Amino acid sequence: MTDAPEQPKNPLHGMTLEKIVTELADYYGWAGLGERINIRCFTQDPSVGSSLKFLRKTPWARDKVESLYLFMLRDVRRGERGF
Repeated sequence: MTDAPEQPKNPLHGMTLEKIVTELADYYGWAGLGERINIRCFTQDPSVGSSLKFLRKTPWARDKVESLYLFMLRDVRRGERGF
């Protein structure tokens, strides 16, 4: 028996915060990411490292990043279906 329950329907399961931030920055760009979530680590001299440092200490900001990531995944899937 494993400690962590299986979560096959959870798109965040197995994702690192670094991978989430990198994919968001690749998809929206840092400027677009800063427009969607107005926090300094995205708007002033942004980098993955500075973002991770802030997000690991700030639960409300991490929640916003994870929510935007889920929105991005839905948006990508819609685009693949041609809607």
